[in-house]
Amino acid sequence: MSEGPKPASENPAAPGTPKPVAEAAAPEAKAAEPKPGAEAAAPKPQATPGSPKPQAKAAEPKAPPPPPGPPDQAPPADLAVPVYVTALQSGLAGAVEQVSFWVGDWTVIVAAARFAEACRFLRDTPGCQFDYLSDLTAVDWPARAEKRFDLVASLYSTRLRQRVRVKARLAESETVPSVTGVWPAANWLEREVYDMFGVTFTGHPDLRRLLMPSDWQGHPQRKDYPLEGPGELLMENPQDWLKARQAAVDADIE
Repeated sequence: MSEGPKPASENPAAPGTPKPVAEAAAPEAKAAEPKPGAEAAAPKPQATPGSPKPQAKAAEPKAPPPPPGPPDQAPPADLAVPVYVTALQSGLAGAVEQVSFWVGDWTVIVAAARFAEACRFLRDTPGCQFDYLSDLTAVDWPARAEKRFDLVASLYSTRLRQRVRVKARLAESETVPSVTGVWPAANWLEREVYDMFGVTFTGHPDLRRLLMPSDWQGHPQRKDYPLEGPGELLMENPQDWLKARQAAVDADIE
């Protein structure tokens, strides 16, 4: 007795019988899937004719060298020199090294040894009468090897309403006479310059640090001063620094 027809799942496909739709579409779906790395292997788009070419990255500009000092430009030939400048030149022979005019202000550059003498002359001489010391500071020019510092006194005459700057160039180990005898207000100004720049004023009544502790190392306003401070005093906790300082004081007492 012959068996009946087998189910479709067991019956092998006869020749010429079309495959199921799902199986026929599978190869096409596989072909559509991108292969790994196909994006990397894709050809890059070509630049169209006339399109601008990508420019190379410009090199970073180098920092300019430090300036050797201020310009200290000479006054124009057609500008009249003030009376107080000519009086200083004639009254203190050889004291004035240079006369400068910049942005409407006159500056007389004098020898460091005669700084206090020139200031006293400008205060007491008729036609000058610079009775007010508005400021006294310093500027550090480390690129200028011989005379590194500029000591600058800004003077004003309350009677004649005129201004002048007195400047002296100093070497690192050079001293300058104090002007506390000319203007008592220079006391703390000179102490600040001594503290921040290390400029020593001879004849000062109480030359010591003003802003930094007395045992501080170095002078913070110098251009070569390390930004993180001196290594011996650099501690993360301020309390540790105070304890170390107190220990040094106790050791001196004992």
